[in-house]
Amino acid sequence: MPAINGDQYIDRIDRLKTNVWVDGNPVEGKISEHPAFKGVMKSQGRLYDFQLEEAFKHEMTYQSPLTGKQVGMSYLQPKTIEDLVSRRTMIQNWAKLSNGMMGRSPDYMNTVIMAFASSVDLLNGKENCFPENVTKFYEYAREHDVSITHTFIDPQVDRSHYHFEHAEEPIAAKVIERNDEGIVIKGAKVLATQGGITDEILVLSAAGLDGKDKGFSFSIPSNSKGLKFICRESFVGGESAFDHPLSSRFEEMDTIVVFDSVLVPWERVFYFNNSEISNTFMANSSFSAFSMHQVVARRIVKTEFILGIVQSIIETINIGGYQHVQEKAAEIIVALETMKALLFKAEMEARADEWGYMRPDQLTLQIASNLFPKMYPRFTEIIQLLGASGLMTIPTGTSFQSGIKKDLEQYLQGASRKAEDRMKIFRLAWDISMSSFGARETLYERFFFGDPIRLASQLYSSYDLKPYVNCVDSYLNIDPLS
Repeated sequence: MPAINGDQYIDRIDRLKTNVWVDGNPVEGKISEHPAFKGVMKSQGRLYDFQLEEAFKHEMTYQSPLTGKQVGMSYLQPKTIEDLVSRRTMIQNWAKLSNGMMGRSPDYMNTVIMAFASSVDLLNGKENCFPENVTKFYEYAREHDVSITHTFIDPQVDRSHYHFEHAEEPIAAKVIERNDEGIVIKGAKVLATQGGITDEILVLSAAGLDGKDKGFSFSIPSNSKGLKFICRESFVGGESAFDHPLSSRFEEMDTIVVFDSVLVPWERVFYFNNSEISNTFMANSSFSAFSMHQVVARRIVKTEFILGIVQSIIETINIGGYQHVQEKAAEIIVALETMKALLFKAEMEARADEWGYMRPDQLTLQIASNLFPKMYPRFTEIIQLLGASGLMTIPTGTSFQSGIKKDLEQYLQGASRKAEDRMKIFRLAWDISMSSFGARETLYERFFFGDPIRLASQLYSSYDLKPYVNCVDSYLNIDPLS
């Protein structure tokens, strides 16, 4: 099955009957009809439908090298800068359907799997590594348009630097057995976004392992025996697109993933019990370059949407003449154009790696990834500062169909908008900046690639500062440091 449509995606997930728990209860029946997942699955289905629309099919798909059929463009292994631009076009086409709100739209994990397959030679000849399985899974995912979530973070128990787990029952997921059929995993991982509503889950270890038994990477179906997804509280405010214009459509559930002696067949194991590979594969592969390229492209679309919200507030209540308002809007304009420039630079300075794949410039994307976690909380703050009390005087859509409609039309009108339209704008602004959905979005963007301090440290450590120090030494006519 090549590129799929939305109905195929939803039907496939419903038929899995994955073990998902919400509010202490297992999800029964079709998961696509559950209030916590209904909106986001419909939105995700729209993405799949869009890729098959005749007007956009050439931008959203490409011809499979195996079958000649059309497969998703996010699986494309780029060989040229033009290929990178094609990938970016596809990514942003999808992002525009959610205004960048879906951080785990399928193209993100498709990109991750593509990056792993493009760097698979790093596993050749290494102990307990199976590069052929990575390649086979990439091809399987591409040819069947498989949706994937992933998890790699261990539960927060004791985050001190020298903590070693001594619990009799594993807390962090680990290999407890290997047999003729595969490896057996017990314990938990956290933060599988969209957990329970994808075909597969990719599981891998973060760097900094304290034991070989926690070093592994594999992918298994979401309905594998012994696998359980435990959801946080749903942030869907309700089904009304008027009242909850974002959370009703784009709330991506985050889950704890529990492995209760889950058997991972050998053909699905990418590597295990190899600390060196577990600690270095993601860093040495093209994962960072390609995943950051996808994320920065999406974040640009999200920033465009936020700028639109801010300007809509400004025009609705006629505050554009104030310089402090203009200055706040200009902050977002500068952020947007900076992100665009960095993405363009990363593409134009792309270089073929040792395997012939065109990697966008990673340093440039690191800079963008260091900037956005600081920018995004400021975006939501600007919305709050400009919206002010207007973000708290936001009656529901039902109110406009009631006996108080005339009061609302009189007292909640804007300078340039009738009351009902003003409420739509302000409820949107509230949903992105003040609701539980909006607060989660801020936290999500702040920590998307991990601790911002660690990201800054990585940038500092990888940036070549010597030419600039030499410039100072030369100007002062002093001997350079050895």
